[in-house]
Amino acid sequence: MKSVLSVLVTILISSLVLGQDRIDLFTLSGGYGFPSPYDSIYQGNGTETGISVALVAPVSLSKKSIWYSGLNYFFWGVDNDEIQPESVMNPIRIHGFVLRTGLIQQLKNGNSLQLLFAPRFMTDLVNVDSTHWQLGGIAVYDKKYNDHFKLGFGALYNQEFFGPNLVPLVNLDWKLNDRWRINGLFPVSGKLTYTWNNRLDVGWSHFGLVTTYRLGDPAYRGDYIDRRSIDETLYARYQLFGDFFLEGRFGYSFGRSYHQYEADQKVDFTLPLISIGDNRVAKDASIQSGFIVNFRIVYSITLP
Repeated sequence: MKSVLSVLVTILISSLVLGQDRIDLFTLSGGYGFPSPYDSIYQGNGTETGISVALVAPVSLSKKSIWYSGLNYFFWGVDNDEIQPESVMNPIRIHGFVLRTGLIQQLKNGNSLQLLFAPRFMTDLVNVDSTHWQLGGIAVYDKKYNDHFKLGFGALYNQEFFGPNLVPLVNLDWKLNDRWRINGLFPVSGKLTYTWNNRLDVGWSHFGLVTTYRLGDPAYRGDYIDRRSIDETLYARYQLFGDFFLEGRFGYSFGRSYHQYEADQKVDFTLPLISIGDNRVAKDASIQSGFIVNFRIVYSITLP
């Protein structure tokens, strides 16, 4: 069982993993984006808030196989004092539910393969129907070079409301020494960690992902919101007691936007930082990049 869980920890696809000795089973976080100006003639500022919950449930099928399931919920809101047209969502209130479930298979020499089905339910929770669903998946192959360095490659695909979105992935777990470590699924998420002592980790955290949300309110006629940001933060994670941790992050959100588009505004194909056939015209102005802060409570168990 220990070897199975060790394989799981090295190849989990999100920031739910802390090193190789623990697995984060539950995370509750709240975030705040300090008031930032709009990319328009608006004089006021927009203020971002966010809440997220993450659950992980790995099930051992055999000595070399794990059925992994993870469920994430997140909420984003943007408030301001600006008066906007009735056809534009103001204030913004959007919700996302992301399921990742599938097989993680250990191969020879410590290598592994993960194949996950990853549907999303992205919505304003108004007049919900099948158009609020998205289909996607993740595939990653990991190679173990030694006990301190593992590297994998793969891709994340999701059928966004604007069209197909493909993200090439690099899965890295590199223990530089007893205190420094780099791990993550780049370019989506990653951490540079310094182990201060046996209760405190500090370092740098990265998160960047495109998400889209269907609007069911009749005033918006099936429009969708395209949210983008690249969050670069300094963080500290402290063991409160037992298996409970408190983590705080402070940094900057680059390229942040909440653009609203009509339902038929599409893109031919997207890759990170590249959009092919993107001639969309947003219906709204969006808040600009700005400082962010985040706090989270984590329940993380020690591997046997």
